[in-house]
Amino acid sequence: MNADAIAGALASGYWRVSVIDEIDSTQNYLRISNPKPGELITAEYQSAGRGRLDRKFIATKSSALLFSFYIEPTIAINNLGYLSLLVGASITNTLNKITNSKNFKCKWPNDIIFGDRKIAGLLAEKFGSGVIVGVGINVSTSEEQLPVPHASSIFLATGTGLDRNVLLVQILKDLESALKDWESGADLTPAYRKLSATLGRVVRVELPGGSMVEAIALDIDSTGALHLDNGQVITVGDVIHLDSKLSE
Repeated sequence: MNADAIAGALASGYWRVSVIDEIDSTQNYLRISNPKPGELITAEYQSAGRGRLDRKFIATKSSALLFSFYIEPTIAINNLGYLSLLVGASITNTLNKITNSKNFKCKWPNDIIFGDRKIAGLLAEKFGSGVIVGVGINVSTSEEQLPVPHASSIFLATGTGLDRNVLLVQILKDLESALKDWESGADLTPAYRKLSATLGRVVRVELPGGSMVEAIALDIDSTGALHLDNGQVITVGDVIHLDSKLSE
């Protein structure tokens, strides 16, 4: 990763990007560095990368795009779920655009998938007056380097080899636009619904505490909550897709 090349391609001043070769976690780094809005750290390798529910995020050095950023939205954040959806949808759109694809989709709550294989994951955590968002995207990861069987990478999914500097720049340009639209009052939920691989599917939701529920995923509301056909509204949980979309 090249900080100068990234900075030179970002003219708005919204983001300030730092590149580190190796770190325990970009998320942890920002938490202890008293970040200012727009600060972003990206690393070639994380020795202790983490995702939701303190799960490990493992990636071979220089095979993934790993970054965390800090923002202080001008509107109140009552539910981190919506911000995660916004970031996920924006990055999904970028991946489809940059690879000339329509097959990158959002899997509720915080994953980006291609087919049923995970390409990227997100983590949003309140911090001070704002939020730290962590992103991990498998870019050039080979089959042998994948940490779990249900994962994949942009290269494996599309055959497209991407420069991670170029990818990060495009992600940040698109994300800046999406965040500004959100802060101006735009409802971005319809755009997320169009990208959702979860809606219309029979899903198993694993809830905190170990209980599970199986139902059809009907809708995602403006808070980021998932609505099921049994009347339940899910704000926290892991989703497993059990079948193809009902409309397919």
